[in-house]
Amino acid sequence: MMQLKKIIKPSELNLTEKVVAINRVTKVVEGGRNFSFSAVVVVGDGKGIVGHGLGKAQEVTNAIAKGIENAKKNLIKVPIQKGTVPHRAIGRFGGGEVLIKPAAPGTGIIAGGGARVVLECAGINNVLSKLKGSSNPHNTVKATFQALSQMRDPITVAAQRGISLDKLFNG
Repeated sequence: MMQLKKIIKPSELNLTEKVVAINRVTKVVEGGRNFSFSAVVVVGDGKGIVGHGLGKAQEVTNAIAKGIENAKKNLIKVPIQKGTVPHRAIGRFGGGEVLIKPAAPGTGIIAGGGARVVLECAGINNVLSKLKGSSNPHNTVKATFQALSQMRDPITVAAQRGISLDKLFNG
């Protein structure tokens, strides 16, 4: 079953940008070394919309600007219930794996690295997460996004099953 993606217009949102990682890369050429920078950036409105992007350029500021533009093209909507995620999910990308679990109010964001930045930008206040495997920021961010894109709220689940919300919770 294919899910229809709703297009999110970044121009209508008040997005905040956070840089996850900046990496200096070198290309060895005949005349010496060429240095450039790559930046992993996450943008979000703090109300459930979040996106990630990668920018590469000769200067750090240009790499970040390109990353922000790229992130605005990759926005997703994350369902948030009472400040946390609706259910647990596992996201995998490359050698990285991220487990995300709902948490009680007052817990805060228990996450590290790129996962923490993504969850903060999404506006999730209480969540537990565990990073396994690669701690590469790029893989971590993409794995977190994969886990968040699996999230479904009860209204969506009830609509997909063709039953009422009351029947969903009470059997």
